Formats: sequence, C-alpha cells, structure tokens
Amino acid sequence: MPMRLLSVVVLLTAFAGVAHADARADARAQVEFGISVAQRGLWKEAIYRWERATQIDPTYAAGFNNLAVAYEHEGMLDKAAEAYERALKLEPDNALVRQNFELFKEIHDRTNQSQTP
Repeated sequence: MPMRLLSVVVLLTAFAGVAHADARADARAQVEFGISVAQRGLWKEAIYRWERATQIDPTYAAGFNNLAVAYEHEGMLDKAAEAYERALKLEPDNALVRQNFELFKEIHDRTNQSQTP
C-alpha cells in the first residue's frame, strides 16, 4: 500500500508540472490576443483577455503589466497601480515593468500636482 501511495504522489507531482506549463501557455495566448486587439484600439477586449490571463496564471507578470497599461489607458488608475505593483512583486527585476510603473507614477504625480489649487 505505501508503494501505491508513493506512485500516486509521483503522478500528481508530474501532472502539476504539466498543468502549470499548460496554464502558462494558455495565459500567454490570452496575452498575445490582448496585444493584437489593443493594437486595433479594442481596449475593453484587451482588458478582458489580460484579466483572463492573470486568472489562468496568477504568477505571470506580463499579464499584470499589460493589464496595468490597459487600465491606465482607460482611466482606471487605482486598478493600474495595483496591477503594476502585482507585476513587480512577481518579477522585481523586470526592467520593463519597473519602467512602465515609474512612468505611470511620474505622469500621475505631475497631473495631480497641476490639479491642486
């Protein structure tokens, strides 16, 4: 019986690795599709695809980065900040995410300062 249990554990571990790879591939497909629709100006569809990507694989920083850009474009600034922060938490050394977030903060800090009487 213990040998059978070990076999089940080994199989489940193997399937978990395959499931993660499949999740990443599915999330990547959603991100790619989101990019293609965003390039045509279909930002709500892009948001849907990137939200879907982050649901499929919550460890995929590119999904959160793209989602942040789309939220920013649509004026959902609190959501954009959250998505950038999530992407940076997942990949703190990702220069593209860091650059996007820094630019986002700089623009919106400047905008907030100019609106303050």
